[in-house]
Amino acid sequence: MNEGATGRGKGAGGGGMARAASRSAGKAANDDAPMARAKTSGKQDRRKQGGGRHVFEKKSIALVYDFDGTLSPKPMQEYAFLPQVGVDAAAFWQESNAIARAEQADPLITYMHLLYKKAKAAGVRIDRSDLVAQGRQVELFAGVMEWFDAIAEYVKLRAESHGVEIRHYLISSGLTEIIEGTPIYDRFTNVFASEYWFDAYDLPYPKRVITDTGKTQYLFRINKGVEDLGQNINQHMPEVERPIPFSNMVYFGDGETDVPSMAVMRKNGGHAIAVYPPGKSKQKCVDLFHANRVDFFAPADYRRGSDLFRRTCLLLDRMLADIRVQEETWRMTRGLK
Repeated sequence: MNEGATGRGKGAGGGGMARAASRSAGKAANDDAPMARAKTSGKQDRRKQGGGRHVFEKKSIALVYDFDGTLSPKPMQEYAFLPQVGVDAAAFWQESNAIARAEQADPLITYMHLLYKKAKAAGVRIDRSDLVAQGRQVELFAGVMEWFDAIAEYVKLRAESHGVEIRHYLISSGLTEIIEGTPIYDRFTNVFASEYWFDAYDLPYPKRVITDTGKTQYLFRINKGVEDLGQNINQHMPEVERPIPFSNMVYFGDGETDVPSMAVMRKNGGHAIAVYPPGKSKQKCVDLFHANRVDFFAPADYRRGSDLFRRTCLLLDRMLADIRVQEETWRMTRGLK
């Protein structure tokens, strides 16, 4: 849960991971709400209102998602990569975990290395464009495609404060390149995921590895507005300068690997929801709920009207009410009517 872990910027050979400078920040709650800025240094935008007065700025809500098991039923590598090289998924993960234990290696670095060893052994060359193409075969849970617009419409309907903005973020130990090929990639303000260097060695070399605890760094990046991985996250930033308070954030995950992120969110006043595959065991989510790691749990059904949609909206109602209260308090402290 180290807030101070330092990210690395993108190299020339890594391709485009998260293009926050050129991407919409998702759906705003009002038609004329300001769009998300490019990756910022953490200093708030000084927007002006009539008469040159500053407006209350902490109106951004961040929904942050894990990917495998949360938005998609299976690990993304199982849809195309492993079948393409003729490797059984269960056998692959068993072998990868055994190597990590035997070598006392990081399991995520191990799996990223083993993927390409298997491809080389099968005589299959897979480059960056191949991985992006594989993303088109990744399945998503019911309703994920419509989720982003449905949430935006709900917030627009319920927000009493003008200019509330919804941002969606993805933090995954899966592969950036595959995520780029999915149909929801452009719905995220930013994507933080593991990534390869394709021109470093004979085999692609892990460029960025996002571990379970390493995910928490990116929660602080969102909180501080320091989304450019070339910028240091270690500098102290007063709470008043952080553009997205944790109280305006919700983390969605599916199990034990998400516990560090859930714990950071809850400890800092944020929210968390655990999901499980519809029709399958919910025991892990129940355990997380009893351990006070999450506010709610629900089947991974993202359709409007589902338990997940309804419980997410309850948290959104709380955040929208808090934003309105904070805005009114802000106005009073400045002697505004």
